[in-house]
Amino acid sequence: MTENKRAQTTDSANKTIGEFVAEDYRTATVFEGHGIDFCCGGQATLAEACQAKGVDSDALLKEMEGVKSAPIEGSRNYGAWELPFLADYIVNTHHAYLNENTGQIAAYADKIAGVHGAHHPEVVEISAIFRKIAADLADHLREEEEVLFPAVKRIEMARKSGGAPEAGDVRVIRASLEKLQKEHEEIGDAVHAIRRLARDYAIPADACNTFVLTYRKLEEFENDLHMHVHLENNILFPKAARPC
Repeated sequence: MTENKRAQTTDSANKTIGEFVAEDYRTATVFEGHGIDFCCGGQATLAEACQAKGVDSDALLKEMEGVKSAPIEGSRNYGAWELPFLADYIVNTHHAYLNENTGQIAAYADKIAGVHGAHHPEVVEISAIFRKIAADLADHLREEEEVLFPAVKRIEMARKSGGAPEAGDVRVIRASLEKLQKEHEEIGDAVHAIRRLARDYAIPADACNTFVLTYRKLEEFENDLHMHVHLENNILFPKAARPC
């Protein structure tokens, strides 16, 4: 291996998973394929993540080069979006999804816990965990929509006009980012606990239609949350913190 190649490999090993996906969203499929968390666990370096999962980092880098060989969709180049647009996209796409689906999923989880809990005690735990997630998310989304995102937009407006951001907005962003990132970790841990209890959403032989639907919706919820948290943790939050 040449010195230049060795240096590039070292640089890649020290880059975080979140940084890879923020630079090119297509790499997320590679990380997902190896069970590597790119949203809540996005602060881990490539070397750390590969070691934890027993994955060869060189092979993973080759896989990433493969997915990046196709032209990137400009409409999904999230890292190039302006912060106000990205904030609105998160609200209109991911917050809307949660508002429309979280209550329904909680009701399904409660139902299968009542019907199947005796033979599948894991669904009772899943129901309780999801109820907690739903309650926490309601406050979390409100904080983003009413506090963080408006402050981000005001700072961006000040930047464009050549002015300085308001000290109050800077304080708001600092406090909100710390709080919201901690909540992302807690919600991410809870979602991972559900996946473990559900054995990667494997459907038991005696499952009814509601049981199947609940597991499918829980997996859909997890997938949406991954992209939602990625857009915030790895793109919006670091950019919003710059003026702070």
